[in-house]
Amino acid sequence: MSHKNPPRRKQGKPSAPSSQLRIIGGEWRGRKLEFLAIEGLRPTPDRVRETLFNWIQTIVPGAQSLDLFSGSGALGLEALSRGAERTTFIEKDTAAARQLNNNLQRLKAQNGEVIQADVLEWLESRLQDQESQYDLIFMDPPFRKNLIAPCCELLEKRNLLRDNAYIYIETEAELIDPNVPAHWHEHRKKTAGQVTYRLYQRISESEI
Repeated sequence: MSHKNPPRRKQGKPSAPSSQLRIIGGEWRGRKLEFLAIEGLRPTPDRVRETLFNWIQTIVPGAQSLDLFSGSGALGLEALSRGAERTTFIEKDTAAARQLNNNLQRLKAQNGEVIQADVLEWLESRLQDQESQYDLIFMDPPFRKNLIAPCCELLEKRNLLRDNAYIYIETEAELIDPNVPAHWHEHRKKTAGQVTYRLYQRISESEI
């Protein structure tokens, strides 16, 4: 009696290669974490992160932070390391979100939450005046996709920002005006290579 060979299982897609990021300050200073080398995923460089967190060093401790288009999570993880009370990470790519969850577990970080979702859809689904409000927003979207303005509009429309919140925005260097709300004051701005990064402070409309 002959036996047919069992059918071969189809192999899934090969997993994306990984790279490393280094946390540069705070409780986890020097810790190296893996992130997936997915097309378009570009962690904020060390020197840019160092400059940014020098700008916001007095703001981070105790802050509620929101890391939009989080990718590797470099910005939100840095904030947690430096004393942010909580960081919510929003990342569309399933594998990147899973890796970010793994890194939070490696760090034994109980105050980080990863939500696998499209950023604009997630913002659109927030219920006005019924959501957590944030002191600190990190926004590092894919370049040249015109995502800044609609994100800013929804952050305001859904009332997700506390008075005097700080918003960090990273864009391609050639973008002259990211078109943020008029009551966001440009606090700092710098260009490094192909990247321009800006820090805004939201001025309460009652103070305008």
